[in-house]
Amino acid sequence: MNNQESIRGEIRALIETYFDNASRMSAFVPGKTKVSVGWPIYDHREIISAVDSLLDLRISMGPKVATFENDHADYVGTQHGIAVNSGSSANLVALAALIQADVLEEGAEVIVPSATFTTVLSPILQNGLRAVVVDVEDDTYNIAPSAIEEAITSNTGLIMPVHSLGCPADMKRIMSISEKYDIPILEDCCEAHAACVEDRRVGSFGLVSSYSFFVAHNMTTGEGGMVMTSDDEIKDIAKSIREFGRRATDVKGGPRFHYNDGYLRDYDERYVFERLGYNVRMTDIAASLGIEQLKKLDDLTDQRIELATYLTEEMSGVSEFLKLPATPDGVLHSFYGYAIVVKSGAPFRRRDIVRFLEDHGIETRGFMGGNLAAQPAYRDLEQIRVVGDLAMTKLLADNAFFIGCHPSIDKDARKYVVDTFKKFLGQY
Repeated sequence: MNNQESIRGEIRALIETYFDNASRMSAFVPGKTKVSVGWPIYDHREIISAVDSLLDLRISMGPKVATFENDHADYVGTQHGIAVNSGSSANLVALAALIQADVLEEGAEVIVPSATFTTVLSPILQNGLRAVVVDVEDDTYNIAPSAIEEAITSNTGLIMPVHSLGCPADMKRIMSISEKYDIPILEDCCEAHAACVEDRRVGSFGLVSSYSFFVAHNMTTGEGGMVMTSDDEIKDIAKSIREFGRRATDVKGGPRFHYNDGYLRDYDERYVFERLGYNVRMTDIAASLGIEQLKKLDDLTDQRIELATYLTEEMSGVSEFLKLPATPDGVLHSFYGYAIVVKSGAPFRRRDIVRFLEDHGIETRGFMGGNLAAQPAYRDLEQIRVVGDLAMTKLLADNAFFIGCHPSIDKDARKYVVDTFKKFLGQY
């Protein structure tokens, strides 16, 4: 063993020892430790993989990104993955690729749920498209298929369901609408890693889909995202867009001056730019985390489901004024968060219970952007069309919140969460 290999072995051993010790110091302590909404869950394997990239001087996009793309495509059930630096970039690149592949015309309408996050709506407008916001269902809080069909016009170019908080949208009905009207689908799976409809992963239904690997999500690369597709042309365009609009080429090694088009002569293909693009590449350091996280995803998902089941069972007897999350038949809900709605007629408001929980160290969040159509950035834009009264969306905006549902919430913490809810509800 040479000196470098010996040093690497010592670094790996130190990292393993650190995480063994750290895990023993992470127990929940009421009054000192918060029950967080999200938490990155990784160990020595992710760190060692990232350190190896650093020691190999692989700090930009390289072979580990390609490995992560292939692994994630195999997991989701698509032919291709195009790794980027965030879930919002995944949506930005996916929409741009659909336009440049002539699947979408500029100015076409994209149907989206109004009760979702800003990174669904903004990339639509940033790509010169128009957004049509519609209401959500009252059980899954996902886009309502009936609302989609009501919103379709001759200018509809795309349907963009979002699998909110890990609960799959009704993809059977949405796919039926897509086929009936010949409208493609972009699935936003940024909150729904591992979620399934029957035995099929979300992200494999649409022509294209997007994932996020943000630090608080079910698996993480710190920041990161991925575009998924089985369409070869869209894959090639998306790869070009994510890297400056660079010409797709397999040229490696030294300069190859053989690009000629009448304007550029004997030019290095690697510096030929064929389309408008961005620089939103994922790094090998981030992909190092993703490769290891993906190996753990099914186990992490099982732990989320087990925790959600515990919360629902333990609070069912005191939830007269609260609507707890439900899982539709035939789906795997991966529980990015545990959504709760304060029922109409409750003797308290959302702000009351949220303040109580926060005061007792339990983090909460509103239901993403609430009603995006009412957000300051969007409410007066002519590029947005609202269909229907958005009654359910408005109810969620006024009454919904979610709490954490991740494996770092240990047995003591989950009992504390239930006891805190019971303490609050006991007042009424």
